[in-house]
Amino acid sequence: MCLAIPGKIVDIVDAENSIAKVEVGGVRRNVNIGMLDPSTTHVGDYVLIHVGFAMSKVDEFEAEETLRMLKELGQYQDEFDQFARPQ
Repeated sequence: MCLAIPGKIVDIVDAENSIAKVEVGGVRRNVNIGMLDPSTTHVGDYVLIHVGFAMSKVDEFEAEETLRMLKELGQYQDEFDQFARPQ
């Protein structure tokens, strides 16, 4: 099962093409942020990521709660492994 996993935007790599570097559990990958409003999406924001796309923004508390629940459900490692795979 694939779930959205929360990550933190650490860099806007290519604003023109809506690409940001997002960190999840110490792993950084480029993610498409084109579904988000560019005027309100910034470094430091937390987003929910699914198959390489940031689907929505969440606050830090919601991101931490989502990670906690994924870990409790035993889903975190699967989602993290998918995120950590080489692109």
